[in-house]
Amino acid sequence: MSAETRSPVAEDPLADGWRRPRGARSGYRVDAWVALALAGGTALSISLSLGTGLMGDSPWWLVVPWVALIALPLAARRRWPEAVALLVSVVFGVFGSLGVADGLFSNICLYVAIYSVGAWSHHRTIARWTRLGIIAGMFIWLFWTLLEHANQTTMIPELSREGFFSPYAAYGLLQVLINLVYFWAAYHFGDTAWHAARRSAALEARTGELAAERERTATQAVTLERVRIARELHDVVAHHVSVMGVQAGAARRILGTDPAAAARAISVIEESARTAVDELHTMLGALRADDNDCDGAQPAHQSTSTRGVDQLAELAQENTDAGLGVRLQVIGEPRQVPGTIGLSLYRIAQEALTNTRKHAGAGATAELRLRYEADAVELEITDTGRGVRPQPGAPGVSTGSGGLGQRGMRERIAAVGGTLELANRPRGGYLVRARVPFGPALPTLGAGSGPAAGTAAGSSSSPVADHAAVAGVTGVKK
Repeated sequence: MSAETRSPVAEDPLADGWRRPRGARSGYRVDAWVALALAGGTALSISLSLGTGLMGDSPWWLVVPWVALIALPLAARRRWPEAVALLVSVVFGVFGSLGVADGLFSNICLYVAIYSVGAWSHHRTIARWTRLGIIAGMFIWLFWTLLEHANQTTMIPELSREGFFSPYAAYGLLQVLINLVYFWAAYHFGDTAWHAARRSAALEARTGELAAERERTATQAVTLERVRIARELHDVVAHHVSVMGVQAGAARRILGTDPAAAARAISVIEESARTAVDELHTMLGALRADDNDCDGAQPAHQSTSTRGVDQLAELAQENTDAGLGVRLQVIGEPRQVPGTIGLSLYRIAQEALTNTRKHAGAGATAELRLRYEADAVELEITDTGRGVRPQPGAPGVSTGSGGLGQRGMRERIAAVGGTLELANRPRGGYLVRARVPFGPALPTLGAGSGPAAGTAAGSSSSPVADHAAVAGVTGVKK
C-alpha cells in the first residue's frame, strides 16, 4: 500500500478528503482481463461490422490501433482514471470522425472509462469536471455531426429532411435522448460506486473501532476488578491480621503471669483467623461463581458483600475485644442505606480502626459516629492517638496519596460519589470523615431495625485490653 493510501485522510472514510483505496493487486489483474476481453470483443465487432459493409471499408492500419487504444488503456483505469477516460474519449471521437467504429463495444469502452472516473478518482472536483468536459465534448460532436448530415442528402437518404419536425429531426432527437441516458448512467453509477465504497470503508472502520473499544473495555474491566479484589483483600486481611498481631503480642506478655487472660487472647486470635478465612473463602467463591450457579440462595454465613452500616456495632465490639476501646454513636433517624454505600462505609471504618490499632499507640481509644442527614449519610471515625505529622506547608486536611489503605478509602468513597476527609485533630488523634449523599426518598427504618443511637460498643472492655494496649505499634498512619 502506498503512503498516499496510508494517510489519515485516506484512512478516515468520514473525512472530506477521503480517497478510495486502490485495493489489492488482484483488482489490477481483474482490470487487465476486462481490458483484454473488451479488446477482443471490439476486434470481433469491428470485423463483423466491416464484413457487412455497413461501416464502410476502413483500412486495417486504422482498425488495429483503434482496437488497442480504445480498450487496452482500461487496464489502468483504477490507477489513472482521469487520464484513461480522456484518452479513450479522444480515440473514440477522432477515429469515429474517420469512420472507424463498431457501434457496440466502443460504446461499452467509453462507458467504462467515464464510470471509472467517478468510481476511482482521488480528486472529486477533477473527476467531476473531467466527466462533464468529456460529456460536453461528445454532445458538441454529436450536434455538429447531426447538423452536418442534415445538409447532406447522401447521408441516411431514407430519412426526409422536409417539414418542421422531419423524420431526420426525430432521428436526431432520438440520438440526443439515447446519449443523455448513456452519459447520465455512466456518471451516476460511477458516483454510486464511490459512495458505496465509502460507506463500506466507514462500516469497516467503525467495526474496527468497536472491536478496539471492546478490547480496551475488557482490559479496563480486568484492571478495575483486580483493583477491587486487591482492595477487598487488603481490608479483610489487614483488619484481621492486625487484631491477631495485637492479641498475640498481649498473650505473649501475660502468658506466664495470667494464663487465663492469655487463653482468652488466643481465642480472639482463633476467632479472627476463622473470620478472615471465612471472608476470603466467600470472596474467592464469588470470583469463581458462574452465572448458571446463581440460584438466588443466600449463603448461611455472613458474606463480605452483605456488610454495611448495620454491622458497625459488630465491628466496634470486635475491636473492643481486641483491646481497642471503640464507642459507636448513631445520630439522626436511621434510614435504609444502599448496599454499595453501606459496604463502602463499613470498609472505611474497618480500615480506619485497623490504622488506629497499628499507629495510635498504647491507651488510645476510638469513636464511630454514624450520622443520618436529610440527603446524606456521614461516618466519622476519630481516635485519641498521636495522629499524623502533616506535610510541610500542607493544610490541615491530609490530601497526600497515603498508603494502600488510604488509597483504598478514597477509591471506595469516589465509587459511590462521596467525599473523604483525612486530617489530624487539633487536640490530638486522627479524623476520618466519609460523607455520601443520596436521594431524600429512601425510607426510614423502624425501631430496632438499625443500630441503636448512642450504642457504646466499647462499654465492656476486653479481659486483656490493658495488656493489648501495650502492643500498639508506633509509626505514621497508612
